[in-house]
Amino acid sequence: MIIRSYIVPGQPHVYLAPDRNAGWGELRRAYEQIGREIAASDAELIVVYSTQWFSVIGHLFQTDPKPAWTLVDPNWYEYGEIPYELRVDPKFGELYANLAKQHGLQAATVAYHGFPVDPGTVVALKLLNPDNRIPASVVSCNIYAEREETRVLGRVGREAIDRYGKKTIVVCVTNLSNRYEVAEIDPANDRISSAKDDEWNRKILEMLGEGRLEDVAQVAREFGREANADMGFKGIWWLASLLGEHNRYDGKVWAYAPVWGTGNAVVSLTPSAKELDFEKEFDEGPAAVNFVPEAGSGTGLESHNVLAEAPPAHEASGMSSQDDAGINDVVLTDKAAKPVGPYPHARRVGNLLFLSGIGPRKAGTNEIPGKDDIEIQTRAVIDNLRAILEEAGSKLESILDVTVYLTNMQRDFKRFNEVYAEYFGKIQPTRTTVGVDSLPTPIIVELKVIASVSS
Repeated sequence: MIIRSYIVPGQPHVYLAPDRNAGWGELRRAYEQIGREIAASDAELIVVYSTQWFSVIGHLFQTDPKPAWTLVDPNWYEYGEIPYELRVDPKFGELYANLAKQHGLQAATVAYHGFPVDPGTVVALKLLNPDNRIPASVVSCNIYAEREETRVLGRVGREAIDRYGKKTIVVCVTNLSNRYEVAEIDPANDRISSAKDDEWNRKILEMLGEGRLEDVAQVAREFGREANADMGFKGIWWLASLLGEHNRYDGKVWAYAPVWGTGNAVVSLTPSAKELDFEKEFDEGPAAVNFVPEAGSGTGLESHNVLAEAPPAHEASGMSSQDDAGINDVVLTDKAAKPVGPYPHARRVGNLLFLSGIGPRKAGTNEIPGKDDIEIQTRAVIDNLRAILEEAGSKLESILDVTVYLTNMQRDFKRFNEVYAEYFGKIQPTRTTVGVDSLPTPIIVELKVIASVSS
């Protein structure tokens, strides 16, 4: 059960130097007010998503029960240090991470002594939960995750909260506009970097004050472009998805002020049963997913700028196997190379099996066999296909359609065709062959297939 959610800033100025600027002090007082509000509630868990905890490979979940260190912000070290010892609920973090993996996301837990906690998380928890009365759970912000991946992460978070069964406070640590002053400034004269950023911030806060969280999520891309929003404002995608993707909240803007040129606000959103004249003013619709991992990460071509719309969220329960049938019928196997991006090996829909792009990497090692040898790599790809199909209760003979990606069509097409014919000459699936300049990893062939599977 989610009691209430908050949007808060994570700048250390608010904690360390609230007396140096009137706006910083206003943010600090608002923080303390909602801290008292949380303390007076019967909350049993605080879930935090911080845009200041960056991750590159997938999503990380803090599971060290007592992370302790001394925080010194690398940019504003002159304001002093923040010693911290937080109280974390490792069981919830493990549940969230495991569910994320089941839904095709790359996820890992962190329980390492001395692993630094980001400034946003430290500031938020020190001000909202100063006596550590309520255990917390913290999830990272993947810098490459786009809208759909972030929305899935949010829906999985709701599923984890529903399964865990504890009364929960949800906190999104994010700036609004994120254009920092790049030179030293007099803190007393801090201001929003541009009038345009300030105008956009106020538009966003007007909607949040009306409880229109989903409308804000729908315009996040435009806000990101126009006001350089913090991490593209993806924290709002996570929050809106976790809360149910609707506008039925009682919103309150407690404070709004600049911090070193950026826009910062303290906002609360409380679930409401109010009737709306309209459900949504904005509807961005499906977003283009173009997740391209770093070269050499061993992923194969897992996404070809595909239009991917995640299933709709359900306000009462977050996710369910019936309402999100496709996303729960995922296929993963240790007999093929492990995905490193936000995708499973395959998904089953009815009697059809849709495989992600599959390359020649070897299971367990991610080794790419046969450098520039199309025969060796093609056979390795087909071995991976066979393993995934068998895991799903299908087989090579059940393949209906194949899309082939070759990085050197002129050199490799003839020999590829000969090897392909050994496996598929009698099966006769339909096929499309595409020449591409490169794949995200140094492989030269990849296959994407659709197969039938017994009911």
